[in-house]
Amino acid sequence: MRVSYAIVLLCLCLGIMPLPAWADQNDGKTDPDSTTSRVIWVIDPIIVEGRRDDLIGISISASEGRVGIADLRLRPMLRTGEMLEAVPGLIMTQHSGGGKGNQMFVRGFNLDHGTDFSTVVSGMPVNMPTHGHGQGYTDINFVIPELVDHLKFRKGTYYADVGDFSSAGSAAFELVREVPKSFVRFVGGEFNYLRGVGAASGRAGAGTWLIGGEVQTYDGPWTLPEDLQRASGLARYSWKSGANQVSFLALGYAGKWDATDQIPLRSVEDGSISRFGHIDPTVGGETSRYSLSFDWNRNTGETRHRATVYGLRYDLDLWSNFTYLLVDSVNGDQFEQLDERFVAGGSYDITMLTGWFGAAHGLTLGVQSRTDFIQKVGLYNTRERQRLSTVREDEVTETGTGVYATLDSRWTRWFRSSLGLRGDYYYFDVASEFAANSGTASDAQVSPKLALTFGPFARTELYANAGLGFHTNDARGTTITIDPVTGDPVDPVDPIVESRGAEFGVRTNPGSNYRMTLAVWGLELDSELLYVGDAGNTEPSDPSRRYGIEWNNYFEPRNWLAIDFDYAYSHARFVDVPAGEDYIPGALEHVVATGLTVKPSGLSGWFGSARLRYFADYPLIEDNTQRAGSTTIVNLGLGYQVGSARIELLLLNLFDAGDSDIEYFYASRLAGEPVDGIEDKHFHPAEPRMFRTGVKVGF
Repeated sequence: MRVSYAIVLLCLCLGIMPLPAWADQNDGKTDPDSTTSRVIWVIDPIIVEGRRDDLIGISISASEGRVGIADLRLRPMLRTGEMLEAVPGLIMTQHSGGGKGNQMFVRGFNLDHGTDFSTVVSGMPVNMPTHGHGQGYTDINFVIPELVDHLKFRKGTYYADVGDFSSAGSAAFELVREVPKSFVRFVGGEFNYLRGVGAASGRAGAGTWLIGGEVQTYDGPWTLPEDLQRASGLARYSWKSGANQVSFLALGYAGKWDATDQIPLRSVEDGSISRFGHIDPTVGGETSRYSLSFDWNRNTGETRHRATVYGLRYDLDLWSNFTYLLVDSVNGDQFEQLDERFVAGGSYDITMLTGWFGAAHGLTLGVQSRTDFIQKVGLYNTRERQRLSTVREDEVTETGTGVYATLDSRWTRWFRSSLGLRGDYYYFDVASEFAANSGTASDAQVSPKLALTFGPFARTELYANAGLGFHTNDARGTTITIDPVTGDPVDPVDPIVESRGAEFGVRTNPGSNYRMTLAVWGLELDSELLYVGDAGNTEPSDPSRRYGIEWNNYFEPRNWLAIDFDYAYSHARFVDVPAGEDYIPGALEHVVATGLTVKPSGLSGWFGSARLRYFADYPLIEDNTQRAGSTTIVNLGLGYQVGSARIELLLLNLFDAGDSDIEYFYASRLAGEPVDGIEDKHFHPAEPRMFRTGVKVGF
């Protein structure tokens, strides 16, 4: 299922695609016999409340969507990262402490912590390149769920305004600018879970201010208490003047925890430890993130300007031990990963409406740039969090700049097109403690995009999409010449890894209460990044090819009741390797997510949500002789609302499933075992059934 340059470029020569939602000409203000510049363009905001939103005439593929505030806030969630599970087919798990970024899976990818899935919060990219723990590391623990306005997701390589880390897809969170009422919310539960969150907003001068905060503590079910302590804060000031809307946003987050990493199955089976036990009691971490951003929007009816400027300070100090005594039988294999950086960047785009060639078009031109000033990214051998030696320590400056253009066109009432072109340039400057691994590298990537939309026919649209994408590699790998552990010479990796994607899909909204999308997709990567257990990091591997099907449904039989059902199938294999040795470890093959949501009626009444998340067994090694077990988790949330107050009960892992959150297969060594260790499954269990209760009061 190869998507070659020739096919993509041929497709790009044939057409161009749909107009954005804010430039919808089917609003009753258009001459019925014309699709030209005689249109009266109206730019209106889209208010997103839930997945029921009608995207006919708006979306350019079957695998994009929006999830609004109503859906997100009623979801019973174990952790903050599970907000991303509102993206159909995406799974968020954890193999370590709760203060760390989640493990991500979508479209046959074990994304590690986000290598091929781009995440943005209020215009600021979250993925961290050349990160101490993994390329594209994504941690959204700093986001306060109650202050998210909506989530927009898009899968595939078909969007010119998304660059690095987006081959599998992307998600963009937009935070609220104000709250209807000030509120406080307190939740408590088993294993010393306590969470408090609050927010208030009001008028000041010509604008609106918003402040919010969250604190949380949690020990978890582990025999080694997690002792998670984290705090987040938000401050925002926004104002609107004529066609201009401006906002300043400050975010802060800090957390620390002790971790129970994945454990060897053999130790549980022989009774040495329980499912919630540990091998090394001194692993864990601490992290912080502080950012300040400014965004400006200007809509005049014929042009739209958007600009964002941001700066952030980020730190992570993480201690892990996955192989125990395999490498160092005396001090153990614990290691520390350190990341300290400042990030500065911004973006600007302008969209103009035109009437070229007798059709209506929206032309968007944009630029995005980001520089990561990484003061220190290091890997150290440690014992009980004390450094024994330095494996590698570097100072890195990494700059990426992308420019793009998209032409959205409405040719007839039943045919739209979108033609995109993106160009990216990256420059890496690595100053290594080991001079032989210092140096500079650069690379560029040109990524054409195409989407064709046919319809609507009886409230149904058909889509055809194709495009190129990419992810960058760790800057340290682009200048390396000597392996810092073995001293052997090694070849550097390419700075940019290209991907090629294509998709056919359908979206139908036959009635006001039912939405369905179906997508058949394919994707190729020139190099896969795989998790390596004994290094605690990712390494480049062989090229890969994936294809799959996604089927998403949303049904609202009553205005107070919603039912959703999503199914995703993915087939993922390495290419150019022997048959039978081409499975991609950690690639989920079958994913099901379904839920039933009851919304409160008016100012009082019952509400609740029951959600099931299932992923089938999947390969752990390339020859498929070792597979992880399937996982099924059901979460339930119930509550009663009276005016601006509500009480709630959460039952997480309702049926107390003894499944794994994640599994790996690799060699490790415990005391008394052979010097070469034992190859075994290593797993992190799903947390057991637990109860949480809460109260929220608005004022």
